[in-house]
Amino acid sequence: MTIDSKSITQKILLFVLVVTGLYFAKDFLMPLLIGGLLATLFLPVCKWIEKKKLSKGLAVFLCLILLLLIITGFISIFSWKISEVITDIDLVKQKIFEAGDYVQENILNRMGITIEDQIVLLKKEQQSLANIIVLIIGSLAYLVTNFVLTLVYFLLLLYYRTHIKNFILQLANPSHQNEIEKVIYSSSHIAQQYLVGLSKMIMCLWVMYGIGFSLLGVKNAIFFAILCGVLEIVPFIGNITGTTLTVLVSALHGASFPLLGGIVLVYGTIQFIQGFFLEPIIVGPQVRINSLFTIIALVLGELLWGIPGVILAIPITAILKIICDHIEPLKPYGFLIGDTEKSRISLITTIKNYLKK
Repeated sequence: MTIDSKSITQKILLFVLVVTGLYFAKDFLMPLLIGGLLATLFLPVCKWIEKKKLSKGLAVFLCLILLLLIITGFISIFSWKISEVITDIDLVKQKIFEAGDYVQENILNRMGITIEDQIVLLKKEQQSLANIIVLIIGSLAYLVTNFVLTLVYFLLLLYYRTHIKNFILQLANPSHQNEIEKVIYSSSHIAQQYLVGLSKMIMCLWVMYGIGFSLLGVKNAIFFAILCGVLEIVPFIGNITGTTLTVLVSALHGASFPLLGGIVLVYGTIQFIQGFFLEPIIVGPQVRINSLFTIIALVLGELLWGIPGVILAIPITAILKIICDHIEPLKPYGFLIGDTEKSRISLITTIKNYLKK
């Protein structure tokens, strides 16, 4: 068996070109992909409305209204809980000032730099107020522009979905059109399954974290439960980040070591329940990606597109996996990305069969 070095070189070159294109086209692709994922999520709703004898345009518009209501409701709930945390901001400021004084004293004692000189050095490194204001305004304008673009793509992709599907089918040979149609259906179905499953997962985590933190007596338990659940959008890293923030803020409020240990214990227990029970039942094995490629996708997404890339990395990889699974030459890549661990799936199947009996 010989290795085709030319073929390998072409594949590596293609990968480099794709990654380079993704990086330089991020401002165009990010709102388009987010709008496409949201359109996929609302596709069953749009079809259901159309079955009620309403026009496609009206159905798409109602989906947009529903999306805006969901976003507004989530922001309202999160803002309400944040307002409770802000009441403790004075305590946080005091702790930060105390830590700053401690650091300044250590620098004075160990390096001989006076506090006055330290302040002068810090002022030199700080940006001017005008530069900070310009940066904030620029960031807000960027966010608003991308949000509006995302909504426009959401509307148009839902409205022209059949037209786009027919275009893709026309690109394929007539003998392959049935297979391409299966790939399109499977990709949209898997995307819906992943997004709906992730939403259900976050709700379950809200309940479990809320109960666990409340029983422990964590201050602002509901806020941290919501935070830990939302950060589940980023696998592995999000869970750890949310729990770490909960531990740090609780420590700033003078929580005892048993309470801090209890927070970590709640996190570990919920992660066990999530990994062995919730994910196989809610998300399903079809969209599972092994841990190695989950980390690779997250790192690559962050390097290319920053935080939006981290959020988009997993659903895009899941869609890529299902496309590879349905195209014969790409099946080895789908196998490589997929999860080979069957123990959790077998455990859930055994439980389901037992309950049926």
